[in-house]
Amino acid sequence: MPKFLIQASYTPEGTKGVLKEGASGRRAAVDQVVTDLGGTVEAMYFAFGEDDIVLIVDFPDPVSMAAVSLTVKASGALNTRATPLLTLDEIDEAARRQIAFRAPGR
Repeated sequence: MPKFLIQASYTPEGTKGVLKEGASGRRAAVDQVVTDLGGTVEAMYFAFGEDDIVLIVDFPDPVSMAAVSLTVKASGALNTRATPLLTLDEIDEAARRQIAFRAPGR
């Protein structure tokens, strides 16, 4: 199952929501969205600095991640980034593939 790192920062309105319902309320909301799409939440942490929340989630496919990303961003409550995560075996497989590539100017 594809794994993704999600980093997000709350907008002022999103922060008001966290203050109102707490971290456990947000975790329940995240769990609901992810499990409804057949995924799982591996980890969820609140942070401070550039990111307010960091998650590692598994989804059945990248389209599910895209659907969540579009919906969350459209809410205006968070600004998010999703990064696909690859296993060591996946990188080893990628390294074994022969790619015909010519660098610009060569």
